Amino acid sequence: MATNDFRKWVSQSVSVKIFVVGILALFLLIPAAMIRSLILERKTNSEEVVREISSKWGNEQTIAGPIISVPYMRRSIVDGKQVVSRDYAHFLPDQLTITGKMEPEIRYRGIYRVIVYTANLQLSGNFRHPDFSEWKISPNDILWDEAFVSLGIPDMRGIKNDLKITFNGVDYEVTPGLDNQDIIKQGVSARLKFDTASIYPYSITLKLKGSSALSFVPMGKISKIAIQSTWPTPSFDGAFLPDNRDVGPKGFAADWTVLSLNRNFPQAWIGSTYDVNESAFGVKLLFPVDHYQKSERAAKYALMFIALTFMVFLFSEILNRRKIHPVQYILVGLALCVFYTLLISLSEQLGFAIAYILAAIATISLIGSYAVAIFKNKKQSMMLIGILVVLYLFLFTILQLEDYALIMGSIGLFVALAAVMRISRKIDWYSPINGDPDEKS
Repeated sequence: MATNDFRKWVSQSVSVKIFVVGILALFLLIPAAMIRSLILERKTNSEEVVREISSKWGNEQTIAGPIISVPYMRRSIVDGKQVVSRDYAHFLPDQLTITGKMEPEIRYRGIYRVIVYTANLQLSGNFRHPDFSEWKISPNDILWDEAFVSLGIPDMRGIKNDLKITFNGVDYEVTPGLDNQDIIKQGVSARLKFDTASIYPYSITLKLKGSSALSFVPMGKISKIAIQSTWPTPSFDGAFLPDNRDVGPKGFAADWTVLSLNRNFPQAWIGSTYDVNESAFGVKLLFPVDHYQKSERAAKYALMFIALTFMVFLFSEILNRRKIHPVQYILVGLALCVFYTLLISLSEQLGFAIAYILAAIATISLIGSYAVAIFKNKKQSMMLIGILVVLYLFLFTILQLEDYALIMGSIGLFVALAAVMRISRKIDWYSPINGDPDEKS
């Protein structure tokens, strides 16, 4: 007899029911975590495709240079003996002007896509005659015949023209590789000849292929860079932002002016004292919507959706005096989780906004029709559908407002909690859930 009373109390106790529903909600965090892992996996696959296509077309490019390097013989005394070693002095241009246009295109591999570009660049400016006086190096130790000019290009496969460097009115053929890697590790170089001039103008025409981003190192005492493209969604990053930029649906135009005083390396030095890449800046070509990032952010709200939906079912169960089986809670929770798999799979094909609308309509229709069968009450079923519509609209709004997502989410959770507290005032928590414990819902 005591056993039957205990079973009856367990089946009709509101406290036990709340505990069970809470455990079920936490249990459903397991498939929610698996969904986030799925999103990460798809994002990783997309990044691998980007790397694969970029490796064949050309990776992100960073233009560093031109730089004049002059070798000299360094003499030092070691253990009373004179030791002669070879070292390099590096000289940067007084003026560096880069103008160019990026011609973007999209390459596809299955459902994945990658932004690649061809950049037509014109580099020009002038150098002063290299001056060794500040280092007190003997003129006889300077190897002028072995001086060279170098241009840093990280992915040499991207070069698409017969590259030449015009220096002091003379065209010099460049060769791949560098005699010295104190400043840049990969690029092209050319031997130079100096005369008695004090100023040496130069110019370089470069057609370069790359992927996603194009950056520049401000090597000049005054560096002026102006870039334009037909890509409508650029992201400017690096050590310097543009002085002027114009971004619109037909593309963008941006220009930078950087002085030598703005960076952390001088106009001339010896050896590998400085890392010039720390001052690099440029532009990235982005897709308008990163559906993987938005899907991942949406999945973070899975617990809130599960908790609020379960709360509606629980309140309906208590107020309507009609028991709902734990299996039915699980099915509803799984339907909420399936929303995210629909979202990520559809967004890869249709874009995020359309995928979100379709996935939300499918999920709300599924849970709404199931609620009608469970509640046997049209009013309560419509209330659940209305709550789900508000929740999915609220989530979509949060995902669009990246800068204000936290404050909007906080306000939304506060309003939801206030509504639950207000509704719960009508519930007698000590009143049992009436009905036959063995009754099938």
